Amino acid sequence: MITAQDVNKLRTMTGAGMMDCKKALTEANGDFEKAVEILRKKGQKVSASRSDKDAKEGSVFVKTSDDKKEAVLIALNCETDFVAKNEEFQSLGKMIAETAFAKKPADTEALMNEKVGNLTIREKITELVGKIGEKLEISSFVHMKGEAVVPYIHAGSKLGVLVSLKGVNGKDVTDAGKDVGMQIAAMNPVAVDETNVDKTVIEKELEIAKAQILAEGKPANMVDKIAAGKLQKFFKDNTLVHQAFVKDSSKTVAQYLDSISKGLAVAEFKRVAIG
Repeated sequence: MITAQDVNKLRTMTGAGMMDCKKALTEANGDFEKAVEILRKKGQKVSASRSDKDAKEGSVFVKTSDDKKEAVLIALNCETDFVAKNEEFQSLGKMIAETAFAKKPADTEALMNEKVGNLTIREKITELVGKIGEKLEISSFVHMKGEAVVPYIHAGSKLGVLVSLKGVNGKDVTDAGKDVGMQIAAMNPVAVDETNVDKTVIEKELEIAKAQILAEGKPANMVDKIAAGKLQKFFKDNTLVHQAFVKDSSKTVAQYLDSISKGLAVAEFKRVAIG
């Protein structure tokens, strides 16, 4: 006979709902280990049944080393903002970020297979899916190292940025890094500078520019020259170091950093957004 104490014990062990625990214990004939397995399998079924749902809500989580030279940023997605604010969801996100920082997996798939206790991250996610009934997924995982790596989490934890700075010369550049992180969050640059812009993006911009120029009736022999000018404008507006600094538009981001410390510059950045 399944007692109320048995149900409460399994509920305490797993965090699952009372009726789910009672059904699992009944199906397992009172065997707690088997009941836990049944609940986990229920989670897997829920996960599978919701695989076609959109997980466009969630939170970003960050873990930074004490020396501020290394950090990880992950995005954990769910279906509703209500779940994103749930304590268990938040705890899971923090645990995943801490595991990613400690284990340094190669990619998201490797992170999913990392173990925390007796369960993998994948199994931990499946367990919570079983409890809350929503699709959960790690949509982004970034690991960054540098002379100084500064995180910036935008209000609401829906958007996160990691900025790696070079030319630090032993100085505390945390505030400057956060300013640049805010810039990246707001302006969404395509790259640090023109040398880092993907070739396919450059080709596409040139193609668009040439089509616009011909449509305007400009002479064919002027197309390449005008298109090159439009491309430079694209770099100015869309690459980080050339953008006008959001907190002082009289300076570019590069000039702002140089004013903080001569030679201070951005080595790389990653921007991760929910949705």
